[in-house]
Amino acid sequence: MKTILCYGDSLTWGYDAASLGRHALENRWPSVLGAELGGDIQVIAEGLNGRTTAFDDHLAGADRNGARVLPTILTSHAPLDLIIIMLGANDMKPWVHGNPVAAKQGIQRLIDIVRGHDYPFDWPAPQILIVAPPAVTRTDNAEFKEMFAGGDDASKRLAPQYSALADEVGCGFFDAGTVAVTTPLDGVHLDAENTRRIGQALAPLVRVMLSL
Repeated sequence: MKTILCYGDSLTWGYDAASLGRHALENRWPSVLGAELGGDIQVIAEGLNGRTTAFDDHLAGADRNGARVLPTILTSHAPLDLIIIMLGANDMKPWVHGNPVAAKQGIQRLIDIVRGHDYPFDWPAPQILIVAPPAVTRTDNAEFKEMFAGGDDASKRLAPQYSALADEVGCGFFDAGTVAVTTPLDGVHLDAENTRRIGQALAPLVRVMLSL
């Protein structure tokens, strides 16, 4: 069995801006990816609303710092064949840092953790696929408009930063913005169709990476 860990934020968790709840399990992109791959593949969804790459945000009860909790998650789900990391949208919040270069550095930190982790039983580190999230877009939602002020421009620069980093360190890369757009309801999240598109688009790349 091949095991894939999808490590992300609310886009991976499946936040639905229309219902202010959660998309049906079958519509979340990790579930769609698993259905597309079929066979003897386990796809684990590890999404947390508000998660950043490697920065603190204390506005919720859960630890949103992706770098701090990743080692525990890696051990919990080992052995892993592939980890798909789609983070960076929440880094665009002004009080986090709002800088795509800092988000790239956060992704670099996550890569270092995955490759340097002390896996049980001397299991090898998984392959890594970095996914740039769809860019934040303009919205009339007053709260999200302020929450991600400037994020629409800054987030457009995430994909080039992530792509260059992936080439430099030898990771897979995919720009989710090529197949999905955020909903105008809040400018950040995905409707059911767009989150499904990400899972569908990732499947061919994952097949290549895992020689399926």
